[in-house]
Amino acid sequence: MTELKPKSSLMNGRLWGARARDWADIQEGTVKAVYEAVLERTGVGASTKYLDVGCGSGGAAQLAAERGAQVSGIDAAETLLAIARERTPQGDFHLGDLEDLPFGNATFDVVTGFNSFQYAANPAVALAEARRVTKADGVILIMTWGVPDGMEAAALVGALRPLLPAPPPGAPGPFALSDETVLKSFAASGGLTPGDVFDVDSPWLFPDEATAVRGLNSSGVSTRAMENSSEEGVTEAHKKALTPFRRADGSYLIGASYRCLLARP
Repeated sequence: MTELKPKSSLMNGRLWGARARDWADIQEGTVKAVYEAVLERTGVGASTKYLDVGCGSGGAAQLAAERGAQVSGIDAAETLLAIARERTPQGDFHLGDLEDLPFGNATFDVVTGFNSFQYAANPAVALAEARRVTKADGVILIMTWGVPDGMEAAALVGALRPLLPAPPPGAPGPFALSDETVLKSFAASGGLTPGDVFDVDSPWLFPDEATAVRGLNSSGVSTRAMENSSEEGVTEAHKKALTPFRRADGSYLIGASYRCLLARP
């Protein structure tokens, strides 16, 4: 038997919910192109029962609802869920763990995890739960970072490394699943049948430095770095990393790519 790690939703909820409004208003929008591409590719529409696992402030769920889908979501941060409920009042949003989904077997046509499954304390269990609640002919989407080589956003992702506590031995980094073979093996670890892999470009555009810093500082990783060092240190690290991407009008454009895997239960 595999020894399960303690669930991490309480810690993740605290970290990612600390600056929920900035995340919802600024940073979540940097992946809107990925949400749209995934919803289109999976055929989300009026007859779709849709679940977003690790839904955060509900950006993907809102877009799915606009397509006519019946949407649900689960997240560890109540502050983010409050925004998701504001955006989609008819949605069914739950506070909880990815490893223990509060839904019946074979409920959903489409289940998505945008940079979420891999951050559960027990990712294989979280994937198995997604498999359980997906219909036999349904689809599960796993999103992770794209290949870091040549990706401009990788510089910003790595900017806080010196300010974070040392990771546990063997802990995967943010780009651990960017390799297609590794990503497919990850899906298979939860009993899923991996299918197509595709990449989506979703550049980050900020109108000015202040907005960029607010967005970047709103992530759970940034909160953890602040707790380990200081808010001032995190802000300065982000400002320094942003410098090469400043445009003549004072805005910032940073190239970013995301890798997506479609899997079957």
